[in-house]
Amino acid sequence: MAQSLKKKKLMNMAYGLGASVVLIGALFKILHFSIGPLSGGVMLTIGLVTEAFIFFLSAFEDVDEDLDWAKVYPELSGGDANDSADPEGLLSQKLDDMLLEANLDSDKMSRLAESIQSFAGAAENIAPAADSITATTRYSEQLSLAASQMESLNSLYRVQMDSAQRQADLNEESVENAERLKEQMESLATNLSSLNGVYGGMLSAMSSNS
Repeated sequence: MAQSLKKKKLMNMAYGLGASVVLIGALFKILHFSIGPLSGGVMLTIGLVTEAFIFFLSAFEDVDEDLDWAKVYPELSGGDANDSADPEGLLSQKLDDMLLEANLDSDKMSRLAESIQSFAGAAENIAPAADSITATTRYSEQLSLAASQMESLNSLYRVQMDSAQRQADLNEESVENAERLKEQMESLATNLSSLNGVYGGMLSAMSSNS
């Protein structure tokens, strides 16, 4: 059996290698490609000869015997008394045998059904809780988004306040500069008036002397 299996593996390997050479040769032939003396025609010839030799050897391989499934499933054997039995009855009998082997009686089946119903009820009760968790998560995300937007508004408000403060400081400085300019202009006007008086006196004195 081991020798036959090994032989099959070798034959399968030979099939694969021969087919690979044929495919590569066909590709070389189509693309007009070659590697030294290995052209498409040469590789096709090698591959096809290899395949032909393998098929020649496969003609002498032993044929596997068919498995006798009747030994595993007696109801498949011809002339058995079970042939006349109802297939549904056979299936029911097999199910009963399986239940007996598993030691499952009606009480255990009832408890199993009750457990399944309890599990279904618990799953239904979990669904609202899951929905509530989802809603809470969405609410938390919305609160986080609102907080982020409020922070952005506060930052913008602070920038505007700083700008308004700077503008107020500039306006105050402009007023102070205007006041100082006014004072300087008044002082200049006073000085000019004094100079005019002195100049007028000098002119009068010069006229009297002449």
